[in-house]
Amino acid sequence: MADHNRAARLAQRIKVILAEALQKTIKDDRVDNVTITEVRVTNDLQQATVYYTVYGDDETVAAAHTAMEENRGLLRREMGRGLNIRLVPTLELIRDTVPEQAAQLEEALRAAKARDAELAAQRENAKYAGDEDPYKE
Repeated sequence: MADHNRAARLAQRIKVILAEALQKTIKDDRVDNVTITEVRVTNDLQQATVYYTVYGDDETVAAAHTAMEENRGLLRREMGRGLNIRLVPTLELIRDTVPEQAAQLEEALRAAKARDAELAAQRENAKYAGDEDPYKE
């Protein structure tokens, strides 16, 4: 069984190979907006999970996902040519949704900050409902 360091090095190499293959080898316009974000390889080097993002609207994302699935064999072939290992890992392609989730989280934080500023402004002009010191001495 291979160690984790070798799997991590192989994952980095696969990331570079697949990015170059998307740019140079695949002649499909649908994969122009695809970016490989991360690759994870199992410790036995038998399976590679590739995470990718697509920039664009929903139609562009769906077309890019279809193109990635259609070109899975070509990507694996290019990966096999670029690696010096006996068995080429199988590819699992997963669309990475972290950037969209991060954008939604940023928007929620921005709205919360605006609401906090609004409440702070109201607090500055606030007055006590009764006496300033409600406790009688």
